[in-house]
Amino acid sequence: MNAGPADTPPDERRTVKVSKYLSKHLRHQPDRIGITLDANGWVRIDELMRAAAEHGFRITRAELDHVVAVNDKRRFTIDGDRIRANQGHTVEVDLALPAAEPPEYLYHGTVARSLDAIRAEGLQPMNRHDVHLSPDRETATRVGARRGKPVVLPVHAGALHRAGHIFRVSANGVWLTDSVPPEFIRFPGDR
Repeated sequence: MNAGPADTPPDERRTVKVSKYLSKHLRHQPDRIGITLDANGWVRIDELMRAAAEHGFRITRAELDHVVAVNDKRRFTIDGDRIRANQGHTVEVDLALPAAEPPEYLYHGTVARSLDAIRAEGLQPMNRHDVHLSPDRETATRVGARRGKPVVLPVHAGALHRAGHIFRVSANGVWLTDSVPPEFIRFPGDR
């Protein structure tokens, strides 16, 4: 029995293209295609698909489901007839994530050219709502590698939490907090 086109998963290039399209419009520029995220970042799937098609980027429900299922960073969540990005928004949304007690250490992936600013100001959310921290060195290494040779900074999250900082964890395991002062970060060469 031959597999038909409906049985074949989308090719990898198309999957990446759809994922990037979703990230752009569910995290940063929903208004560019005329969709409105609700207060918690959700949009109806049919509204998203219709708007994408009207702007020349057709997405099938099968492609959407595939991208959500296979994305290694679990960037998106589908809940019934709605979809949202799990974190990383530059538009105003409240993900309504409950406060959580972090592990003693979390990790931040960056590159060497950012270290002076981080030493001076700590970790800041920049154009996002929160600072993103990884639960392990491997994930932080992959994050840092997107911008060059990665540098992984251990963050004493337990101490930061005890000092009053609130942490939340997104659906895809990314830890979020408003900022990390430099005294809670271990830099290369620190003892």
